[in-house]
Amino acid sequence: MAALVAVQNRGVAQMVEPAVAHGEDPRSYARLLAEVYDATMAGERPPARPREVIGDSWERVRAAGLLPDDDAAPAVNAAEVARLRRASGLASVIDDLEGGLAPIIDGGSSIMVVSDAEGRLLWRTGAPRVLRQADALGFVEGAAWGENDVGTNAIGTALAARGAVQTFSAEHFARNQHPWTCSAAPIRDRRTGALLGVVDVSGPAHTVHPTTLALVAAVAGLAEARLRESHQAGLEQLRTVAAPLLAGITGPGLVVDTHGWVAAVGRLGHRARVTLPAVMEGSHLWLPELGECTVEPLPGGWLLRPVATDSLAERTRVTVDVRADRTPEVSVLGAAGQWRHQLSPRHAQILELLADGAGHTASQLASSLFGDGSRVVTVRAEISRLRRVLSGLIAAQPYRFADGVCVELLR
Repeated sequence: MAALVAVQNRGVAQMVEPAVAHGEDPRSYARLLAEVYDATMAGERPPARPREVIGDSWERVRAAGLLPDDDAAPAVNAAEVARLRRASGLASVIDDLEGGLAPIIDGGSSIMVVSDAEGRLLWRTGAPRVLRQADALGFVEGAAWGENDVGTNAIGTALAARGAVQTFSAEHFARNQHPWTCSAAPIRDRRTGALLGVVDVSGPAHTVHPTTLALVAAVAGLAEARLRESHQAGLEQLRTVAAPLLAGITGPGLVVDTHGWVAAVGRLGHRARVTLPAVMEGSHLWLPELGECTVEPLPGGWLLRPVATDSLAERTRVTVDVRADRTPEVSVLGAAGQWRHQLSPRHAQILELLADGAGHTASQLASSLFGDGSRVVTVRAEISRLRRVLSGLIAAQPYRFADGVCVELLR
């Protein structure tokens, strides 16, 4: 069966598992996989177990209600593809990906495909013959290839497993993908760990090779490094504007790039990033970490100046929405407008408890959340994260919403 191969990626040695090990006959293995697949899909005892990453994926896909012969959804149009490319943050490294994978795709038997973090295919390049075969499969720009869209496949399963994945022949869930082999690795934002997308090499099943996945994973790591270098260069350029600007103003201020990463700070404590709304509108905003701020546009970023006020809480309304039919959310309405933030289940539980207005010690919260009043360290860590989101609105000793905040709980 498959062997593990080490690859130096993202600064540490990681292990990637090729579908076919060195020295194994792909044709014999494909026949065994077909028997395993047919038995599994029929609910019978298979002659062997699929690899763990594949078996787990099959379970997820079947639980989602997909069938092996389902048709893929139609691709989005070219205008939407262009918009998604801009939003993906990957456009600047496509040439790097293509160059790094040239030894594979220039051979004429494979193509390179890059998706966004949702599995939507945004770029393709490679052998024209293989591209035409991919067209017939619906493996085209604008198509959705997450697990919930087309079943087990290298792109969707790499996103679900958050790691490099190679799929071969009948390891694919959809029968029309069985003639293919694909090797995919996620590309992350090294600043946050968030997934940005996936780079994939695909071709006919007979082109499977155990080293392909290691190369794809290594190239993904190089792309991550390039994105980080580009980000640092952008911040350095912004600092040349920010330093004299901050020196010339009175009071606290900071300069951030368009994603909220801090280039320079004046008369404020150090921080790496602030949370910005999706759309920056108006000259005043309420920001989670800073409260009410004035906002001035700069080339490549913003100048933020917190507004000194002792009555922020008294002018703020907080709505905690924990209704079962939607994602938990907190919204804050203040003098500078409204701001919304999706909550993790744990943070939703905490805010629901604080909304009673009684005040809670760390031990009391631990008992309510975990049934164990000794887990105060965990509670304090979670409260600390919440206070970074809801700046100035959560008080301590005991934990509660600050005096004067109007709180509404929607259950």
